[in-house]
Amino acid sequence: MTWKIYLSGEIHTDWREQIQEGAGQADLPVSFSAPVTHHAASDDAGVAILGSEPDKFWHDHKGAQINAIRTRTLIEKSDIVVVRFGEKYKQWNAAFDAGFAAALGKPLIVLHQDEHAHALKEVDAAALAVAKTPDQVVDILRYVIRGELDGYTDKALDAAQ
Repeated sequence: MTWKIYLSGEIHTDWREQIQEGAGQADLPVSFSAPVTHHAASDDAGVAILGSEPDKFWHDHKGAQINAIRTRTLIEKSDIVVVRFGEKYKQWNAAFDAGFAAALGKPLIVLHQDEHAHALKEVDAAALAVAKTPDQVVDILRYVIRGELDGYTDKALDAAQ
């Protein structure tokens, strides 16, 4: 089985690439999908396709609806959803994606730093794991998919149980 992993959230760092590289190095049977991460294209998709809007609200509304077609479809088809909350911006769309995934009963891994723990407490409560680094996400995927825990042999796992 190839596990479908949806990578949602912050678009200003290379966290997606880190997870993809780590999963590749671990030879995990996964495929990744994500929202459109080109900021301007994502913002302007609606007006670029459906025509301009003089009011910024309707400009954004058209883009959000077009983007939602991709986002909802890919989250619905995913086996696991990973949502990253970055340090610089408030990612309301990421919070929405986390809620949507939770409502669908999708296994949710949330990725953020400690300083956001209070603000994201409800999102964290819906998640099955809260990680701080992309490497931790890869370790979770390795364990979930293969039952492999870094540094443990079968004997050590048996002893830990």
